Amino acid sequence: MRLLVVEDALDLAHVITEGLERHGFVIDACADGETALALAESEPYVGIILDRMLPDADGLDICRALRARGSNTPILVLTARDALEDRVEGLDAGADDYLVKPFAFSELLARARAITRRHAATRSNILRAGDLALDLTSGHVTRGEKEVSLSAKERLILTALLRHPGRVLTYAQLVEQAWNLDGEPSPEVIRAHIKNLRRKLMEHGGPGLIETVHGMGYRVVG
Repeated sequence: MRLLVVEDALDLAHVITEGLERHGFVIDACADGETALALAESEPYVGIILDRMLPDADGLDICRALRARGSNTPILVLTARDALEDRVEGLDAGADDYLVKPFAFSELLARARAITRRHAATRSNILRAGDLALDLTSGHVTRGEKEVSLSAKERLILTALLRHPGRVLTYAQLVEQAWNLDGEPSPEVIRAHIKNLRRKLMEHGGPGLIETVHGMGYRVVG
C-alpha cells in the first residue's frame, strides 16, 4: 500500500516515513504543496498524510485542489491548530481526518490504517474519467465539485462507458448494457442520448469526455 507523506519538518517526516514503512506501507515523501499535487495526480495512492502549514501553500488548499480535480484519495491532515473551527474547516475542505500535533505515532498509524480501509471499501464503487466521477452505490454523478443531473438512461450509458475507459463500445454493446430488456433503440435514439449526455457534462466544465468513433461507436477519454 503506497502512501504520500507531505511534511516540511524533516525530523517529523523521517519519523513518520520510517514508522509507516516498518508497518508495511510504501512511502513517497515531499515537503511542499506543488510537488504534492504533482505526485498525487501521478500515483494511485491509498492515502495522503498532509501537513497543513507548508512553505508554499496551506495544506487545506491542496485538499480543495485535489477534490476539485476529482480525487477521492483519503487525506489525513496534520496540524498544530486544535480549535474546533480549524477542525471543521479541514473537514469542509475535503480532509477525511484531522490529527493535532504533537501526536503519538501509534495514533497516526491507527488513523492511517483507518483511512486506507475506507479507501479499499469504496474504491470499486466509484467510476472515474478525469474530473468526472460516478458513484455506483448512490448513483450520483459529479464533475469536480459539481453534481451532474442525468436521466436514468443517460446514467446507464455513462456507466457502461466508464466501465471500459478508452475502449470503444459499439451500438450493440451499448444496447446490451444500457437497454437490456427495454427494447432495441434505433441508432438515432442512441445518438440523441449521447448528445444530451455530452452536453450536460460540458455544462459543468471542460470537454464532453465522450468521443465518437465513426463507424464503430463511442468511448470515454480523459
